[in-house]
Amino acid sequence: MPAFSSLRLAASPSTRDAWEAQRPALLEAMQQVMGPLPGPEKRAPLDVQLDEELDCGSYTRRLITYVSEPGCRVPAYLLIPGVALKSPVPAVLCPHPTDDRVGHKVVVGLGGRANRAYASELAQAGFVTLSPAYPLLADYCPDWRALGYHSGTMKAIWDNMRGLDLLAELPFVAGPSCAAIGHSLGGHNSIYTAVFDSRIAAVVSSCGLDSYQDYMDGDIAGWTSDRYMPRLKDYALTDLPFDFHDMIAALAPRPCFISAPLGDSNFRWRSVASVVETARAVYDLYGAGEALQVVHPDCGHDFPDAIRERAYRVIAEALGRLGPFDA
Repeated sequence: MPAFSSLRLAASPSTRDAWEAQRPALLEAMQQVMGPLPGPEKRAPLDVQLDEELDCGSYTRRLITYVSEPGCRVPAYLLIPGVALKSPVPAVLCPHPTDDRVGHKVVVGLGGRANRAYASELAQAGFVTLSPAYPLLADYCPDWRALGYHSGTMKAIWDNMRGLDLLAELPFVAGPSCAAIGHSLGGHNSIYTAVFDSRIAAVVSSCGLDSYQDYMDGDIAGWTSDRYMPRLKDYALTDLPFDFHDMIAALAPRPCFISAPLGDSNFRWRSVASVVETARAVYDLYGAGEALQVVHPDCGHDFPDAIRERAYRVIAEALGRLGPFDA
């Protein structure tokens, strides 16, 4: 397969067919850095175990573990709205932001900073939500090298994909399609997973990206830890085989909502705007330019109320369940 030519360096493809012919090379380029995506050999029975259950009023919160592959159990929160027990409802994957103290608890409202409880808010709105723990944060520390991975990023992608397998087996989840939403680490984790798994029908990323070229003025050391992609160290910054321009384009024509605050100290909003406009050329090939949205709230590295509300509406529209968002 030919090397992938990043959209940030090359002219955008002129036709949809040209892009679809190029897209597999992007997936190969990502796997050069992240390591190979696992195959069927790792799809062991999920063997879901319930550790804790709590009635939260409009929804039930379950702390579970599931087998993502032989030798590894993933902790996760599964939130089930009461309405789902009467009639199946859509599901949302809710990867959590960086939090080495409470990990995935933050997205269900159990500690951490404010404006992060999107999993519980979506459950209150009538969606089933699943929030897996991220490798090497808080109490979830799988030895991803011993499990055959080359990065924490690919391990997280696989854990998420197995989470989608879990959701597909639940009788109270409607249909095979779901959405993914995340802040910061959860924002790019959602994008990475959606590139590899088309079951994710809509993606929301808050404070989750800018071009690798622009990140911290070109110091991408933060991306090269075991938690992310150590192989990035093998490339000069100008020779990285893919960037967020390419990965956002690879989501087309699925709805994608990106929040890039003006005051974010982690990711540069102007870089995000450039990423989106480059990727929009691919969305336009599908006649779906409006499905790719970016907003720039006047705040720091945060996911404020008004932006979360807009994000939830994108998810509701994509999954055909407006509910409280149809006003």
